[in-house]
Amino acid sequence: MRLELLFRDQHYLPRLGVLLTTVRIIPTLLSKSHVPLRSAPSPGWGDELIWAQTYEEALYRAKSSTKFLMVIFHLENCPHSSALKKAFAENKKIQKMADEDFILLNLVFETTDKHLSPDGQYVPRILFLASPSLRLADPSLTVRADITGRYADRLYAYEPSDVGLREYGSARRSATRNRKA
Repeated sequence: MRLELLFRDQHYLPRLGVLLTTVRIIPTLLSKSHVPLRSAPSPGWGDELIWAQTYEEALYRAKSSTKFLMVIFHLENCPHSSALKKAFAENKKIQKMADEDFILLNLVFETTDKHLSPDGQYVPRILFLASPSLRLADPSLTVRADITGRYADRLYAYEPSDVGLREYGSARRSATRNRKA
C-alpha cells in the first residue's frame, strides 16, 4: 500500500504511529542490549571482533569511549597484508587485546585524510589514534606517534614477525595507562 493512502485512511494512522515509535525505539534497545552488535566483516583479521563499518563510526565510538582507535590499512591482493592478517587473526593474545583495548577499523582503500598517512601511503600499516576522553596532553583525535613499528622509513608498518612483540605490548600498556588516568 502506498504511503499516501496510509495518511488518507484514518484507521491506518494508529498502525503508522506504532511503526514510527518502533523505528525510534529499536536503536535505543540495541544500544542497551548486552548482545554485541554485528559489524562490518573483518576480511579475516578477526571474525569474532567488533569492527566499525566506517571511519565516521569508528571516530564516534573512539570519542565516546576510553579506547584507542586502531586503523588497519591493507589490500586484499597484497602478500604482505595477507601475511600480517593471518598472523594477527591466529594470535589469541592479539585478538584478546584488540577486543578489550581498541575500537577497530580496517580499510581496504586509501584515504584522502592526510592525518591517516603521516609518513606516506603504504600497506599494511596500523595506526593508533587517541581518544579525547583519555585526557591526554593533546585532546584531539590524532595518530599516536609514540606507538610505531620498527622501521624508520615506514613508521606504522608491521610484519607477521612483529605480532606479539613490544610494538603491540607498548600499544596495550599505553592504552591501559591512559584509560586509568
